This record gives sequence, C-alpha cells and structure tokens, in this order.
Amino acid sequence: MVTESATLKNSFQEPFRTLQESQTAAAPSWLRRLRENAMARFEEVGFPTTKDEEWKYTNVAPIARTGFTPLPSDETSTLDDFASLGISETRDSQLVFVNGRLRDDLSSLTALPPEVIALDLSQALADKRYAEIAREYLARHADFVASGFTAINTAFINHGAFVYIPRGITVEVPLHVLFISDPTEPNKLTSPRVLLIAEENSNTTLIESYVSAHDAPYLTNAVVEVVLKDGARLEHYKVQREGAQAFHIATTAADLGASSSYDTTTITFGAQLSRHDIHVTMDHEGAECWVDGLYLVTAAQHTDTHSVIDHRKPHCTSRQLYKGILDGKSRAVFNGKIFVRHDAQKTDAMQTNKNLLLSNVKCAHGAAVGQIEEDELFYLETRGIHSDLARNLLTYGFAEEVIGKIKIESIRSQLDEAVLNRLNARLEA
Repeated sequence: MVTESATLKNSFQEPFRTLQESQTAAAPSWLRRLRENAMARFEEVGFPTTKDEEWKYTNVAPIARTGFTPLPSDETSTLDDFASLGISETRDSQLVFVNGRLRDDLSSLTALPPEVIALDLSQALADKRYAEIAREYLARHADFVASGFTAINTAFINHGAFVYIPRGITVEVPLHVLFISDPTEPNKLTSPRVLLIAEENSNTTLIESYVSAHDAPYLTNAVVEVVLKDGARLEHYKVQREGAQAFHIATTAADLGASSSYDTTTITFGAQLSRHDIHVTMDHEGAECWVDGLYLVTAAQHTDTHSVIDHRKPHCTSRQLYKGILDGKSRAVFNGKIFVRHDAQKTDAMQTNKNLLLSNVKCAHGAAVGQIEEDELFYLETRGIHSDLARNLLTYGFAEEVIGKIKIESIRSQLDEAVLNRLNARLEA
C-alpha cells in the first residue's frame, strides 16, 4: 500500500529533477549539491506529524492529503493591478513576486541607495559577484535537517529576494518584499526564499508581506534568513494576510552580530492553517532583539508560533511580546523558548504572551489567557457607550499595543482596518 507520505514525496520528485536539469550549466555546483542534500533529507523525514514534539498541537495532515505540487517554471499570471495589496511608502522600493516569480514590471527600486543590492535570488546566484556571498550564508541558519518544510524549500531554492546592505549604509525608505499568490489552478505550492545580509553599522527596514489576489487553496512555504553584522540595525515587519483557504508555513532565522539590533514584528491574519518558526541567535556580545507579534484568528482558523531566542554570549538583551485574539472555533498555539547558555553572562531577557478570547474557545495554555474584563466593560457602558462598541474598543485596545509599535503608517492603517472589520463582522453575525 502506498502511504500518504510516500505519495507526497513522489509529487516533488519530477519537479525537482526538472529544476536541476534545467540549470545544469547555470547553477553553481555547490547550489546543486545543497538542493540534492535538502531533497534527500525531505525524502527521509517528510513533513512532521503530531507525534513530533514540536508539532503535537498542529496537524499538517491536510497539507499531505491535498498533495500540493510546485508551480511549473512557465507559470504566468495576468495580475497587473495590485494597488490594494501594496504599501504607499514603498512605491519605489519594492520587489513584487507573483506566484513566486519576480515581476519586474510591478517592482521598483529607484528610491534605494545605489550601493544597496536587491534583486531576484536566481539572478544573484547566477552572478559571480553575489553568488559567493549567497554561498557563505544561504541555508546556514535555517536548518533543513531539523524541518521537512525547510528541507523542501531548500530543495527548490531558485527565485526569491536577495538583499545586501553594504557597510555603513542607512536606507531611509523601507524595502518591501511582497509575495502575491494568484494561482491559475488550485493546490499549488510556492517556496519563497529571502536572504538579507546587513554589513557592519548599516541600518534598514524590511517589510515582508504575503497576500492573495483571490481565494483558492494553495500552500506558501517560506524561508527567510537574516544576517546582521556588528552594529547593524534592522526593523523587520512580517504581515501574513493569505487567503481563507490557504496554508502558510514559514521559517525566519536571524543571526546577530556584536552590538547589532533586530526588531521584528509579525502580524498574522490569514490562512486556514499557519505556522511560523522564529529562531534568533545571539552569538556575539551586546546584541539585542525585540520579537513581537499579533495573531487575530476566527472561525476554524489555526495559527501556531514557535520561537527560540538563543543567548550564547554575554551582555545580550531580548524582549518578546506576543498577543492573540481568538474567536469562533479558532485555535492558537504559542511556544516560546529562551535559551541562556553557560557563557551568556548578564543576559537580560523578558517574554510575554497574552490572549484574548472573544468566544468560549477552549485553551490549555501556560500564558495569560482571558476574556474582556466585565468591570472595564461596565465602566464604558456607564459613560453611554453601547456594550457592542465597548467590546470592540477594548478588543482594539488589546491589539493596539503591538500595532502601535509599527512605524509604517500604511501598515498600521491596514491593520487597524482589518481588526475593526473582523470585530464588526462578529457583531453582524
């Protein structure tokens, strides 16, 4: 009997061979070996099951049953209007990918300093000037041995974003990497890859967005690797607003140099099932990070965040604030670990996870979980505010602590609107 897992593995073999054979001459030998090693690892471990400790609360069997297949190399999209999906502040500093492929006609980088390199990963890998940089860092921090999802992404490394910030460069405008899913047929897989290297004392802002042009079942399996050299500073916003039928699996791995600063905020609204693994490594003195997030899920949505902040050297600081708003029959998982190694003296670390339940959602959780406080609701009602509006105000205020730290006005406005729309829809239901 052919197992579900075996069928899934077989569905990737032909597209993998096609990719390797199509780039026999173009792809460097080290990249071909990396892909082969990653595919071999995926064929060994497959996708995780609930028997795996790190996945026991998130069942990805629906992904295996669906049998998502990679988009063919000649996949095209007629999408030409994405104004509602973009961000006004990054009109001239954005890389736009549709179905995993860079669309030059929708992208613009004229607002970036000329020293900054931002291009399709496939172009960087084909250019000797950047291929050696990519070779040094690609797949060094996102461990495909430990994750079947990361393994299959690595096996299909081709398109994606390559961003290089030279030493001492400050990028005044945010760089937006926008991934739009617009599949022409259902049950397709895209594997976005982002590699960002920020050299010493550079300063930049990255916005990483995932959206859908129309609702359809598809799988996004993304891997983002961030390397900050000594004194580099990066603000990193991830906004996940996939379609209601979509699946979204993502890994973010950040390696921080001495006295560097990594400030990341993840907003999760979309997908029927989503999982985000975040791993921040501080292996040099004086590094600092903020790892914050907000998830707002409803109906039967399931979201899962696993984070690891690894303090390996002295005098490093980490702060983490994750908030969740759950309604309907939704489920949320938050698993946050902070490791303080033997040599990491004078570590300063704090972690907070708070969840607000808008319905009788069952929760078995070690973090703070609660519903709207009746005395707060009563206070607003005594001042003439209708109870429904009062609940919305209190819920919005709960989310605002995370949304308020976002410095990009367009993102804040979009998120404000999304939160209020979710709350208003609940009142109308």
